[in-house]
This record gives sequence, C-alpha cells and structure tokens, in this order.
Amino acid sequence: MTAPFRLGSLPTLSRSTVDRQESLRTNPERLVQRWPDARVVLLEDTGRTPVLEGSKTLATRKTQEFGTEPPPEAAFLGEWEGVDYWSMPGTPAEGGETVRMQGSWGITEEVLRVDGEFWVDLRGYGDLLDDTSAGLFTTAQALRNWRRQAKFCTRCGAPTELIQFGWASRCTRDGREEYPRTDAAVICLVHDQEGTNGEHVLLARQPIWPPDRYSILAGFVEAGESLENCVVREIREEVGVEVSDVRYLGSQPWPFPRSIMLGFTARADRSAPLTPADGEIEEALWVSRAEVRAAFANSQTRNAAAVPTPIAGGKAQLILPGNSSIARVMLAAWAEADA
Repeated sequence: MTAPFRLGSLPTLSRSTVDRQESLRTNPERLVQRWPDARVVLLEDTGRTPVLEGSKTLATRKTQEFGTEPPPEAAFLGEWEGVDYWSMPGTPAEGGETVRMQGSWGITEEVLRVDGEFWVDLRGYGDLLDDTSAGLFTTAQALRNWRRQAKFCTRCGAPTELIQFGWASRCTRDGREEYPRTDAAVICLVHDQEGTNGEHVLLARQPIWPPDRYSILAGFVEAGESLENCVVREIREEVGVEVSDVRYLGSQPWPFPRSIMLGFTARADRSAPLTPADGEIEEALWVSRAEVRAAFANSQTRNAAAVPTPIAGGKAQLILPGNSSIARVMLAAWAEADA
C-alpha cells in the first residue's frame, strides 16, 4: 500500500542551527562579557541585510563598530559554534550600485550592491542562504517586525522599552511586559480521493498575484478555533469545497509580518463544484500530478528563459510558489509521491 506523502525537506525558512534558548538571553553578565567577540546582523528599514557576493553567508559586522556593550536596540539572536549573534538596524554604505537579480519567486528585483555585498530581502533570497544564515535572518526579521508594532503599551498606550536583549518589551508607566507575537495560519494541500495521495491537487490564485501564479490555499486561525477546524473552514470559505482526513505535515516561520505557517493536507471530491470567494480568490482549479511535475521541471525560479507550464488542457498556465514558501515544499513532496 502506498504511504501517505510527507515533506521531503525542511522549508527554507525553517532551517536554523543557532542555539536560542531563553537562559542565554536572560544572562546579561554572560552576554556583555562575550559582546566584543560577537557578530551583528544588520537590517535596514525595508528588512534587507547584506550577503557576501558569491556566497551563501550573511555579511555580519564586528561589534566594535557599535560600542563596548550591546546598545539598547540590539537583539540577541543566539549562539553558534562559540559565537554570539545579534541584530541591529543598519544602512548600506554610500557609493553602491543597483543591479537586477532573479528572486526565488521568478520576479526580477533591483538589489543594491556595495563593497562586495548584496543587500537582499528574506522572501526573495532566503533560499540561497546556508542553514545558519537563514535562521539568523528569519529570527532577526521576526523580532524587527514585532518591535516596529510594539512601541507602545497595549494596555495604557505609554511608550515601551526593550528588555531581555530584544525578546520582551516593558511599559515605561506600569512595568507591564509583552513578548513577541506569532499569528498562526494554516496552509493546506488539498488533493482528490484517488488512492492514498490523490492524482490531482487543488490550486488557486489571488487577484493581486502576478499572472499565472498559483498556490495551495491558506488562511489565519481564528480565536477559539482548532487548527484542523480552521483548515475545513478556510477551504470551504475560499473555494466552496468540503475536505476530510486533515493531516499535519510541518511548519515554517513567515515573518511578513509575524506569522507561522502550519502545513496540512486533506482530501476532497474533485467532482464537487468550485466556488471561488468573491474578491479573494480569482480562480481555482484541479491540476494533475503530471502537470505539477512538469512545472517543477520547468521551474521559473531564477530562470529567466523559462515560460509558464500549460495546465487544464491549455486553458491556464502555472508558475509555482517561490522557494521561500512552504507551499513549494509541500507541492514538491506531493508531486514526487505515488497516488
């Protein structure tokens, strides 16, 4: 009997090697003592960070550039191979040039190159980084986005200050502490009822997406709702289909601005009519395993010469999700499996 498919690899932004245990960030004596030998990950206003040209490694900075001890805006990311890593706001040096690069979503973007470094964003280039750099960049981005939205106390509106080296904020009026939030969202690969893993997958596109871009369905978990019930509700709301046999696959942080994507798979009747949610889903359709495999073979990722893959008998064309998305990993695992 065919086994149910599982993820064949870690999602891009789930990769990490850094030890980020809480006891490290609540030991100020240790952190201050190790600061002179630590490294700093810079993030500029749009969330870009420098990467060494021709490498998969973040271009971190020496801490001596920022003082003899961690500044108030510094956030401790963790320790790896005896080195502490921090994140801080930063800007590129003057005199750089703008170059065009292919991002992981098949879109050509303008990237700043200065002093042998490219300033790149996590969504478009996180898949090019090694495991340590990907984890550091993802954590730094998540903390940055939380801090930008948590400058004031949610109870009284007074300004807050960072404590625990970037992992908590404290109200300057009443001392109330708050911690980084993560909003749970489910993403589900729905396949038909043929065999164990189905022969067709349900894909959809939003009106704001680039032409021919399709993906699996996703949505936020509501208050008081289980993950499994969220899957059932979201699929029903977005395309009007009832699903069953909901099964967990894996997860990936998605700090845009502060989500975690929880991947599931489920089964549905392919003969049931599809009713895309007005204003939210532009089109939904069933795509065969052979068509998805063809799309992977003709991947748009960093391949300027590739063209979209015809699907649905030539009625539509398919560009897959980018490498930074768990959706791509889920689709690849399903495409490689047997029905």
